[in-house]
Amino acid sequence: MDDLAGTQWLGALVPKRHARRAVTRNCLKRQMRSAFERHRPRLPAGLWLIRLRSPFAPERYVSARSAALAQAARAELDTLLTRARR
Repeated sequence: MDDLAGTQWLGALVPKRHARRAVTRNCLKRQMRSAFERHRPRLPAGLWLIRLRSPFAPERYVSARSAALAQAARAELDTLLTRARR
């Protein structure tokens, strides 16, 4: 049996129904991994899953890989992971 004590693993899930274009899904997954790495020292060990539960408004983020989308995702992920470590 594998010994996972004291380790952190991340799963990032972005459903196609919430982000139709692959470039958008990949951008969001990169943001998820980046946010997890920023917060990793303060998070407890375990298996972590970050899942996009609702779509970002396509009319607000017109470009598939816009800087505004990346910034919004980063802010939301930082809030989520800050709350998770409490």
